[in-house]
Amino acid sequence: MATTVTIHDEATAGGKTGECRVEIPESRVTIRESIRRRVEQEVRQYNDSTPGYFRGLVQPREAEVTLNGYKLRKQRQIDGEDQLARAVEAFENHRILVLVDDHQVDNLDHRIDITSATSVSFVKLVPLVGG
Repeated sequence: MATTVTIHDEATAGGKTGECRVEIPESRVTIRESIRRRVEQEVRQYNDSTPGYFRGLVQPREAEVTLNGYKLRKQRQIDGEDQLARAVEAFENHRILVLVDDHQVDNLDHRIDITSATSVSFVKLVPLVGG
């Protein structure tokens, strides 16, 4: 039976900056799979409507950061596989933290139990200027 999980984006200073709801058909998934499902949903939503800005976990290629999200230089479909590779790379290079029920998970193959009460948060880390 599928479970819908609310995934939160959080700022390093605290507080939620966004959220999305992702349906997970399995009762146990890896962190890699949870990232994949989130990225697929973000890309699908963007590609179906191609709004002016992409609001997602990682910056698409040839896009610039704006206050409203990522602005593609030329409006186009986003490549889901490329976005997934970029998200996995960001996780592996500690640019994104994943918290499950307020505990940091640092292994893509770590399996988590999914229930409607499961809390999943993504924290994007921003490099310090000059350091």
